[in-house]
Amino acid sequence: MVLVKIIDTTMRDAHQSLLATRFRTRDMLPIAEVIDEAGFYSLEVWGGATFDAAIRFLREDPWERLRLIRERVRKTKLQMLLRGQNIVGYWHYPDDVVEKFVELAYKNGIDIFRVFDALNDVRNMRTSIKKAKEVGAIVQGAMCYTISPVHTIDYYLKLADELLALEVDIITIKDMAGILDPYTAFELVKALKEDFKVPVNVHTHSTGGMAVATYVKAVEAGADYIDTAISPLAFGTAQPGIQTVYYSLPKDKRPSINLKVIDSISKYLRKVIDEKYAHLLNPRILLPNPDVIIHQIPGGMFSNLIAQLREQNALDKLDTVLEEVPRVREELGWPPLVTPLSQIVGTQAVLNVLFGRYKVIAKETKNYVKGLYGRPPAKIREDIKKLILGEEKEITVRPADLLEPRLDECRRVLEEKGFLEKEEDVLTYCLFPEVALEFFKLRKEGKVEAIEKPVYRKVLTIIVDGVEYKVGVEGVDLQAIAEARPVITAPVYTGGSTIQSISQPQIGGQVEENSRVEGEPVTAPMAGKILKIHVEKGARVKKGDKLITFESMKMATDILSPRDGVVVKIVVKPGDKIESGQPLLYIK
Repeated sequence: MVLVKIIDTTMRDAHQSLLATRFRTRDMLPIAEVIDEAGFYSLEVWGGATFDAAIRFLREDPWERLRLIRERVRKTKLQMLLRGQNIVGYWHYPDDVVEKFVELAYKNGIDIFRVFDALNDVRNMRTSIKKAKEVGAIVQGAMCYTISPVHTIDYYLKLADELLALEVDIITIKDMAGILDPYTAFELVKALKEDFKVPVNVHTHSTGGMAVATYVKAVEAGADYIDTAISPLAFGTAQPGIQTVYYSLPKDKRPSINLKVIDSISKYLRKVIDEKYAHLLNPRILLPNPDVIIHQIPGGMFSNLIAQLREQNALDKLDTVLEEVPRVREELGWPPLVTPLSQIVGTQAVLNVLFGRYKVIAKETKNYVKGLYGRPPAKIREDIKKLILGEEKEITVRPADLLEPRLDECRRVLEEKGFLEKEEDVLTYCLFPEVALEFFKLRKEGKVEAIEKPVYRKVLTIIVDGVEYKVGVEGVDLQAIAEARPVITAPVYTGGSTIQSISQPQIGGQVEENSRVEGEPVTAPMAGKILKIHVEKGARVKKGDKLITFESMKMATDILSPRDGVVVKIVVKPGDKIESGQPLLYIK
């Protein structure tokens, strides 16, 4: 009798999908030792957006989160989601950065690396898989599951063969959108088991409402591992709850887990979510959405689209964007909607709706079409390719082959600025330069989250099998709630991530009453945050010159001068948040 093993996602994918990755380390630590007693095969605790969210919004060190969880979880394996050559970021990094990240992640406590590439381009997974095997970790080779004319059972079998050639230990079917139906899951798992005799892991989300049935059929077909979360951090756009899945499986397949421990964790989660995170739970991500089969948008991307449109005062256009996403995806060669391709396709769809189809083209879209993210699953439509690339040529080499080593340069920058405290800081800076510098500055000033010594105002006593656990529960953090944003926005990489500039910014908007400024204002075309100002007062500019770069919708946008003239006043500075139509500077 072979029992299915459970990979718990409560401390990573579950709260990324439901709470916009805002679950704080201090709220994880009280249950870390308890969850270690549940009998899970492994705990997914790191990777994905958790790294970015920690330094950007929570002001926590993600390496400290991993270290502190590892100190408390001694029996159960810890695992992370690794985006291949993208690591935990949104673009490709050089091999030296990938290798060092894997080495330090393993050193800090990761036992299992689940490695995927957004395009299922195995070339982009090779470096991280090879390094993870070298350091002694277990490797799950993940196949991003999606539905399209080219993504057939044979497609996935050929992909599994490529991954097994790299000596991965487990094949993971990664269904990030919750679109894997029960009978396709049965067919795919059965084929993998029969053709390769390899351990198979199935990961899905409850977005489409099919997840429990999908797991039942996957286990029936021989799946060795399935991913679940602990209710109430389950269902909706997250993984189904282990409590429900357990009773849905045949008795001879049910996992060997301690439901009393899980119940105690569930009580804690309900209490802490009610007190601190309820404001982040959007009703649209809690209910099953059968439309996901059509638009195939993963949970994190769906909440992201809502936030992007809300930021642009265009939430009423959500349904139009959802209709645009599959059109963009087909035109771009059916990429799976998983980070970073989900952000690229989603943001391009938003831009198409707000400004007209391909009137504004994200530079990431251009880079993707050029081949800088890897091979598209199918051919990109020729007219779209021509529109986006013009006379530029595609690349055919592995994208990372074009990148220079970067570790030494990152270390030098941190040393010069006096921010280097440990080796992991170098990786944090390599991954998210601007955000990391801001975080390190706050750390030096003593303004980052003190996660090692949380102060509890309440204590919840949990008794499991006669063992008493004291679990700290904080009171409501009003400041954190006030500052919390509903979605993560991706960082900007120096010299890289920008939207192909908006050449027609709004001009001539509302000027403050009694203003004596001569000239007309150049106004923000979208809401966002000022990153860089490229001109000074008194500068002569020509039409098309770069004036300001600002961040909006997970990317940076260049605003170009709409005319020749002189800059007579600049009314914003780097770091300012701006609204659509707000004057930024004046040109005479």
